[in-house]
Amino acid sequence: MTIRVMLVEDDELLVKRIENHFLDSEFSFIVDVTGAAALGIVQSAQNNSSKEIHLAIVDIVLPEKDGLLLAKELNTLTDIGVIVLSSRDSQSDRIAGLAQGADDYICKPVDLLELELRMRALCKRLAITNNDKGEEEDEYIEYGNFKLHPEHRTLIANGEEIRLTEAEHKVLICLISNSGKATSREKLSEEIGQPDWSPADRTVDVLIGRLRKKLGDEKEQKRIVTVRGKGYMLSLA
Repeated sequence: MTIRVMLVEDDELLVKRIENHFLDSEFSFIVDVTGAAALGIVQSAQNNSSKEIHLAIVDIVLPEKDGLLLAKELNTLTDIGVIVLSSRDSQSDRIAGLAQGADDYICKPVDLLELELRMRALCKRLAITNNDKGEEEDEYIEYGNFKLHPEHRTLIANGEEIRLTEAEHKVLICLISNSGKATSREKLSEEIGQPDWSPADRTVDVLIGRLRKKLGDEKEQKRIVTVRGKGYMLSLA
C-alpha cells in the first residue's frame, strides 16, 4: 500500500532530504511549498482511494499560509493525521500545536529517522495499513453515551463519528481507566509525554477543552467534570 503524504514545507533542502530518505519506502510525497494549496489538494483527493492522502507534515512558518491555521483546517475538515514541524520548542508553541489539533509536534532540525518512526507510529494508530481495519472495527470501549475505539482513535458521540488526536486520545483513555475518581493534571501530562508538569502548564486544560467540545458537553451536564484541587473526572450522570 502506498501511503500518500502532504508535505507542506518551503525549505527546499529539507524537502529533498525527506524525499530521498523515503525513496525506497511505501511513503509517497506531494509537496506544497507555500501552504496555499494543501487543504484543497487533500480535500479533492478524499473520495478517490487511488489518490487519497493519509498524512500531512506541516511547517509552522510558511510563505502564504499560517501553518497552525492550516493544521487546524486539516484537523477540522479532513480525517488525516497531522504532524507539525517547527523551529520553536517552547511550551506555548507545543500547546498551540496541540490546540490546533496536531497529532504530533517535531522540532527542527529534523532527525529523519525520528520523523520516519513517528510517521509509522501515527499510521499504525490511524490504522493506515493494508488490512488493519478488518476485525477490530467493532472493538469499541463504551462509556456512558459515547464509544471510543482504542486502536483507531475514533470517538462516537451524539451519533457522530469523530477522530481524536493522539494527545486527546491518551487523555480520554486515562480518564476512562480512572473512572469514578479524579485524575490530576500532572498524571494526564505524563500520559501525553510531558512529565515535567507545573501548575502554569495549560496543555492538559487545552486538551480537556477540545475533548469537551468533541463530546458535546453542555453546561447542564458535563461528561468531563472539574474536581477542584484534584483534576478532572469522567461523569456518567
